[in-house]
Amino acid sequence: QVYLVESGGGLVQAGGSLRLSCAASGSIFGVSVMGWYRQAPGKQRELVARITRGGSTNYADSVKGRFTISRDNAKNTVYLQMNNLKSEDTAVYYCNAVAYGQTYWGQGTQVTASS
Repeated sequence: QVYLVESGGGLVQAGGSLRLSCAASGSIFGVSVMGWYRQAPGKQRELVARITRGGSTNYADSVKGRFTISRDNAKNTVYLQMNNLKSEDTAVYYCNAVAYGQTYWGQGTQVTASS
């Protein structure tokens, strides 16, 4: 079992920045990929960014150049630095981890960018 706890969401004006953190605990040695997904009202959950244990990253086209995902394996924590936020980035952001072939989710944190 892997437990994920997110922090760092909030309200920011469009053009501003936020940094999300996700701390993993439990069976963390099996965690291979960690990432961030988001879900806006009335929309499906979508991938924002993900990072492997080795540091390889993938980003949604809509956030490339604005968001950066990073990972501290020693602290079992993944971060999402979000710059130049837009109103369309408003959503609940969920931390995600894959371990031993299973997928785990955090409780979600609200990010609101007001225009």
